This record gives sequence, C-alpha cells and structure tokens, in this order.
Amino acid sequence: MTTHTEAEIASQPECWRRAVENVPVDALPRPGERVAVVGCGTSWFIAMAYATLRERAGLGETDAFAASEAPTGRRYDRVLALTRSGTTTEVLELLGKLGDTRTTAITADPNTPIMSAAEQVIVLDYADEKSVVQTRFATTQLAMLRASLGEDLTQAIADVEEAVAVPLPEQLVEAEQFSFLGSGWSVGLAQEAALKMREASRSWTEAYPAMEYRHGPISIAGPGRVTWMLGSAPEGLREQVEATGGGFFESALDPMAELVRAQRVAVARAFARGLNPDEPLHLTRSVILSS
Repeated sequence: MTTHTEAEIASQPECWRRAVENVPVDALPRPGERVAVVGCGTSWFIAMAYATLRERAGLGETDAFAASEAPTGRRYDRVLALTRSGTTTEVLELLGKLGDTRTTAITADPNTPIMSAAEQVIVLDYADEKSVVQTRFATTQLAMLRASLGEDLTQAIADVEEAVAVPLPEQLVEAEQFSFLGSGWSVGLAQEAALKMREASRSWTEAYPAMEYRHGPISIAGPGRVTWMLGSAPEGLREQVEATGGGFFESALDPMAELVRAQRVAVARAFARGLNPDEPLHLTRSVILSS
C-alpha cells in the first residue's frame, strides 16, 4: 500500500508544471524591492534558496530568516512568508508586528489565519499534503518562485521526472550517516534534504555549504557514510571524501530534483527501519504554540 508521503513525492513533476504555468507575479516581490523571506523548518530552508536566487538575479537585496529570528527593527519593502499550514505561530506573530510593511504569504490552505494576517496570499492548494513530512509543497512553491525570477524550468521538470522513477542505490538506503552539501542556492536544499532524512527515517544527517565541508566536518566521513552533493561539487572534494573510505554522491540533475531523490531515500530508509513515514515521531503538521 502506497503511503501519502510516497504519493506526494511522486506527484511533484505535475505540481511543478502547474506552478510554472500559473505564476501570480503581482503578489510576489517586485524588482528592486528589499525583501525578507521567512518561514519555519522546511519553509526556512526554501526561503534560503529563493533569497539567494533572487539576489543573484539582480532583483534586489533579499534576506532569509527563521520566522522566530527575523529582525523586526530592520526596514524591508516586503516580507514574504512561507507557510504550508497557514497556522504556524511564529509566522503569524511576526506578520502582526510589521506595521505598514507589504506582506505576501504562500500557503496550501485557504481556510487558515494566514489569509487575514498577510496583505496578499498565494494559495497552492493543489500541492497541499496529507503527510506531516513536507515534500511537494516545498518544491512546488520554489518552482513557482524560480519561474517568477525568469528561470526556464523545462530541464528541471525533466530531471524530476527522472528523480521519481529511477531505482535507488542500496548504498544510500543502507548508509550509516549522511552529510548533505550545497553551494549558493542549493545550501538551503542541502539543509532540507538532511531534515527529510531526520523526519522520515530518524537518520543521522548533517548539512553544510560545500566549501565549508573540509573545514572540520569531513572528519565524520568514512566507510558506511555518505557525502551527498546537491549541485556541482568543488574540485577535488570527491577524491578527498573517497580517500576516507566514504561514499560520495552527486548527479547532473537540477538540485531541486536531486532533493526529490533524497526524499525518496528518506522514505525507503523509513521502511527499512520499520517506520511509517506518514507518522514521524514527535512531529505534527504545524507547530502551534500556546500563549
């Protein structure tokens, strides 16, 4: 029987197509605006990826913050809040403190407090999820945001079709430990890949910018452990990791598609450990804090 998480992972190619065909440009940050992108957990990591992409596209200063750590005294033209559930306490509290700053939110559920907390709201209800572990909503909103920056995601969509279909290497399913690496916008994706492994399968995972890995974290590499690069690895890094006896994985897939492959590995590892990825331990769909 297919779990909700498996079905949602497999649906991502179609979700991405729909997202890039329906970009609500008027509600998103405009060229030249100084923007803060906020979220919690997965949404924070997606915020990191978008912020890097937007700033590198020359469209304006863009910062990413965990909602609980966003500086309310710093002036921004717009705050973009990412929240699948629309109920996350830290996001709602932050939006309530922003005064006359323009606010936009992206959510999956139109029947939640975020609809009145933000000035403009983009609802991606077709990418909503029954599972606690967030997969397709995260990547679908990033696909839409990438398209809003003028990116052509034709190849990325072809890549994700491959990512949801190819067999998974047993080495990844059986590994003792993972270190996910990224560069530029894929640093956030590396953090998200590590989070999926923890949430779905309780795996030991870490994540770093690729060039930082040799500044200490490589000491964890060794037999039975995997260093997994999302994007292109720095020159010589593969050789250094393999010299430790550890495995090194990278591919030519779009980093967002490679994240989807990591999602699949997380589910496979959950099954191998007798866990249900639809019911991760100690987690709920949304963190709602009591006052």
